[in-house]
Amino acid sequence: MSATPPWFQADAARIAAAVQSGEASATAVVQSALDRIAATDARVNAFTAVTGERALQRAAALDALPAEARAALPLAGVPVAVKNLFDVAGLPTLAGSKIERETPPATDDALLLRRLEAAGAVLVGALNMDEYAYGFTTENSHEGPTRNPHDLSRIAGGSSGGSGAAVAAGQVPITLGSDTNGSIRVPASLCGVYGLKPTFGRLPRTGSYPFVSSLDHLGPFARSVRDLALAYDAMQGPEDGAPGDPGCAQRATEPVTALLPQGAAGLRVGVLGGWFARNALPEAQAAVARVAEALGATRTVELPLVEAGRAAAFLISNAEGAALHLPDLRRRAHDFEPLSRDRFLAGALLPAAWVTRAQRVRRRYAEAVAAVMQDFDLLLAPATPCSATPIGTEWLELDGRRQPLRPSFGALTQPISCIGLPVCAVPVWGAQTPMPVGVQLIAAPWREDIALRAAAALEAAGVTQAPVAPLA
Repeated sequence: MSATPPWFQADAARIAAAVQSGEASATAVVQSALDRIAATDARVNAFTAVTGERALQRAAALDALPAEARAALPLAGVPVAVKNLFDVAGLPTLAGSKIERETPPATDDALLLRRLEAAGAVLVGALNMDEYAYGFTTENSHEGPTRNPHDLSRIAGGSSGGSGAAVAAGQVPITLGSDTNGSIRVPASLCGVYGLKPTFGRLPRTGSYPFVSSLDHLGPFARSVRDLALAYDAMQGPEDGAPGDPGCAQRATEPVTALLPQGAAGLRVGVLGGWFARNALPEAQAAVARVAEALGATRTVELPLVEAGRAAAFLISNAEGAALHLPDLRRRAHDFEPLSRDRFLAGALLPAAWVTRAQRVRRRYAEAVAAVMQDFDLLLAPATPCSATPIGTEWLELDGRRQPLRPSFGALTQPISCIGLPVCAVPVWGAQTPMPVGVQLIAAPWREDIALRAAAALEAAGVTQAPVAPLA
């Protein structure tokens, strides 16, 4: 066996090729990931549980397979970790909370985790997040804040902050997160990694703790577009057996990895202006300009009803989230994180008529955006208003006003997830800041392939990259 590079620096495709060929054992790769977590996580705080014994047993089982069986696994030996709202057999599904610590451990893994492991991946742990996925900073008062690996004084974003940070820190090459209003794209932007929010209904959510069932998406993080595509392809497809996710579209698998070399040639690309320009600081605007130039995008377009669409998403999130947690809000409100508790309590007081109207506005907004998308294959927008802010920051100067920071980090993502469009967030460096800023590549429903092809073209051109943070 070769002891080539430290495996924490390798991407998933490189690891899988090494394990498939026998250049490296799955056990050596997984042990390298466990060692990296042990060496760095006291500073980063991405993990809430490390499943080392399970991981090494799984790796040994992969090493015992015949060579031809390992060669058929696209993610052979690849260490992965999941946001702690995914069920992991033997662990309580925390969803970032104190309350769920008292629940019995899950008896089975979430469906998407089972699919990753069926493709050869190896789970090494569960990851920190905002309580019940209601936040954009992962400053979790129960588990402590997850820190940005590129600057430990700054936030990692949220609510999938542990998922973004673990990839950026080189702890694992692939993680899973959830995105209701921006919770994959915000950490991807701030941590300088790639993130994919698929079309609403594309990936089944079976075995995950919900936040807002009419808005929740699940998806992967990675340090390369190919890794993102490999993970996404492994997780696609209708549910196994009886449906458990009423929001799943039950679509057949539509693989994208083989399409990446097609690149972005011939794509009709527009740049979102208006709301998306006003709510972005200069570094975010510069990141979009760099991507637009690389993709030959010269047209600017404004989405109609975008502010109404975001307002609708706010109301729906508030109301559905509150309804889910109402029994605990009545019995033990003191055990909630104060910030999420106050928002859930506000949601519990919303008139039903307002929520009904919000769903109508959401539908009208979706129809208006669909009309715009007929003229474009891809739309570009910042993923966050700025790069990562210091932990504890409460306010942000945005659009000429002093605004609360936490909801402001979803200003540019929420109007997109509200209507379920697929988005690949790509990391741009050196755009008027030493920290990364992400750009959203937004495609029409079910066209994840277009967003990922464009992302691969940008990566190949050196416009985007996702380096491992230089943690000692």
